[in-house]
Amino acid sequence: MTARGHTHTHAHDPAIFRRRFWVSLALSIPTLVFSTGLQDILGLAGPRFVGSQYIPAVFGIAIFVYGGLIFLRGAVSELRGRQPGMMTLISLAIVVALGYSVAVTAGLPGMDFWWELSTLIAIMLLGHWIEMAAVQGASNALGELATLLPDEAERVDGDLVTTVSVDILAVGDVVMVRPGTSIPVDGDIIEGESDINEALLTGESVAVRKGVGAAVVAGSTNGLGALRVRVTKTGGETAVAGIMKLVADAQSSKSRAQLLADRAAAVLFYVAVGAAIVTLGVWLILKPGDPAFVLERVVSVLVIACPHALGLAIPLVSQISTALGARNGILVKKRIALEDARRIDVVVFDKTGTLTTGRQGVAAVLGAGETTADEVLALAAAVEASSEHPIGRAIVSEAKSRGLKKARASKFSALAGRGVQATVAGRVLIVASGRVLTERSLVLAPELVHSSRELGATGATLVYLIAGDDVLGMLALADTVRPESLEAVLALQKRGVRVAMLTGDTQRVGEWIAAQVGITEVFAEVLPAQKAEVIEKLQAEGLRVAMVGDGVNDAPALARATVGIAIGAGSDIAIESAGIVLASSDPRAVLALLTLSRATWRKELQNLFWATGYNVIGIPLAAGVAFGAGILLPPALAALLMSVSTIIVAANAQLLRLLTLRRPV
Repeated sequence: MTARGHTHTHAHDPAIFRRRFWVSLALSIPTLVFSTGLQDILGLAGPRFVGSQYIPAVFGIAIFVYGGLIFLRGAVSELRGRQPGMMTLISLAIVVALGYSVAVTAGLPGMDFWWELSTLIAIMLLGHWIEMAAVQGASNALGELATLLPDEAERVDGDLVTTVSVDILAVGDVVMVRPGTSIPVDGDIIEGESDINEALLTGESVAVRKGVGAAVVAGSTNGLGALRVRVTKTGGETAVAGIMKLVADAQSSKSRAQLLADRAAAVLFYVAVGAAIVTLGVWLILKPGDPAFVLERVVSVLVIACPHALGLAIPLVSQISTALGARNGILVKKRIALEDARRIDVVVFDKTGTLTTGRQGVAAVLGAGETTADEVLALAAAVEASSEHPIGRAIVSEAKSRGLKKARASKFSALAGRGVQATVAGRVLIVASGRVLTERSLVLAPELVHSSRELGATGATLVYLIAGDDVLGMLALADTVRPESLEAVLALQKRGVRVAMLTGDTQRVGEWIAAQVGITEVFAEVLPAQKAEVIEKLQAEGLRVAMVGDGVNDAPALARATVGIAIGAGSDIAIESAGIVLASSDPRAVLALLTLSRATWRKELQNLFWATGYNVIGIPLAAGVAFGAGILLPPALAALLMSVSTIIVAANAQLLRLLTLRRPV
C-alpha cells in the first residue's frame, strides 16, 4: 500500500435493505388484507370476491422474489463456509412457508402462510437494515490519511525550480518548501530555518524550531521560513505511509466478531433441522396413514423456528442505544466497540488534545523587583499584540481574560528563533526565550532563578520580558489541562477501571500533567508507531484496553485497542480509526460510554432470552410431544406465537430509552 492508494471494501449496503424493506412492506398490505388464514385466526371477515383468494399468493411470491432472495444468497454463502447463521435460518423459514403455502393454495388440506411469509421477510429486512446502518463507517480512515500529503512539490535543479508530482521524486532530490505550505516528503533541511507544526503527526501542541540538518516529515506544516529539503524517503517509506500501514494491519488483524444473534441463529438452525427430522421420523411411524398430519407437524416445527424476534432482538437494541448515545455526545461507529466497552480493564488517554486542550496557555507569571505579575503580563501582551506565534496569542489571550489594560506598541519586529520586540511607552521591550538571556549575558533576579528551574522541570515553555539589560519578569506557558479531566479519571478509577496516559512528550512533562489529573501510570516519549505497541503490551497482559485520542498519531493505537475512542474535536483520521467518537472534547463521556455499554448488553441478553425462549418451548410443542395430553400446536398458532414474541422483544428494547447517562458532577 502506498501513501496515496488504499482499498475500500463494503459489507452489505444498508440502502439495499432499506429499499427492499419499504417495497416489501407495501406489498405485504394486500397480502394481510386478503389472507383467509389470518382472517380465520383473528375471527374477522375480510373483503372477498372472485379470485381474491389468490391475491395473497401473488403478492407473497413477489415479496419472496424481491425481498427474500437476498437472504437465500446469504444462506448459500454461509453454507459454503460451513457456518450456518441468521441468513440460513431465515431462508429455511421462508422456503418452508412458501412451499407449504403453495401446496395449500393448490389444494392440500391446511392453512396457507402467505401472511407469515410476507411479514417475516419484511421484519428481517428491517432488522438487517438497522444492523448494517449501525456498523457501516462514514468513510475510510486510510483515504483521510492520504489527503495529508501534497500531490505536488517544487523540485530544485540548480537555479531551476520545477513543480512536479510527488510520486516522481526520488531519494536525494531537493525540494523547496515555501512559508505556510505543507511539507511534501520526508527529508532533511539543507537550507533555511523555520517553525514546523507537526501536531497532526506527533500530537504536540507547539511548533518545533528546525534548521539545517534537522529531519522533517511529510504532512507537517512549515511556518514563516523558506526551506530547502533533501528527500530521504518516498512513497510507502514515509512516516504517514507507515502510520497508514499500522492502521490497516491493526484493523485487518481483528477477527470477525460474531454477533450474538448470529450465534443463536446457528444453534437454532441445527435444532430446527434436527427437530424436524426427528418429528418426521416419529410421526411416520406413529401415523403412517396420515401424511397431511405428519407434514403439518414438520411445518409447525420449522415455522416456529422462524426468527421473527431474533432478527430484531439485537439490531433494535443497537439502534436505540446508538440514538441514546448520540443525544449524550457518544457517537457509535462500530457496534462491536459499544458491546466491548462494558468489559474494559484499562483506559489509556492520549495527553495532548484529550486530557489537555492541545493549546498553549499561560501557566504562571512572575515579576522581578518592583514589577508586578499583572504589569509583566500587560506589557508582554502589548509587545505580542501583532504576533501570530502560538505563544504570543496565548499571552494576549491571558491578558484579555484577566481584564488587563493593554498599552499601545509600535515598531514591532520578530527576532528569528528568539522572540519579538516592540516599543511600548517609549521603552524597547523584548519578549524572548532563555536563549536571549544567554546571548546577552543577562542575569535573572534571585526571585526568578528558583521559579525558572521549578517551572522548567515541568516542561513548561519559559519566556522573559526584557527592557535593556533588565529582566522585568518571566512567563511560563504550557499545554493547559481540561478542567473535566480530573473528574473523569477519578470516576473511572472509582468504578475499578485502571487509567493510564500516553504521550510523545518527555517523561517529566508527562508526569507533571498526569499528577494534575490523578494518573500514576504514564507512557512518555512514545513515537506514533510505538503507541500501538504500548496498547499491544497491555493486551498481552490479558487486559482489555480502551484508547482515547484525537490525533493522526493516535490512529494506529485507536485501531489496535479493544475499543478505540476518538475525541470529536480531533482529526478525521483519528475519528475514522475509532469505534466510538465523543462529539465533545469532554473526557467524562468515557464513563457515560461504559454505562451505556453495560445497559445495552443487559438489554440484548434479555431480548435474546425472549427471542430464543419461545423457540425452546415452542419447537417441542410444535413437534407434538404433548399430543398425548391433548396439546397440539397447529402451524397457524405457531406463526402467531412467533409474531407475539416479536412484539415483546420490541417493547423490551424500548425500555432502554429510560436509561439516564449521568456524568459525574
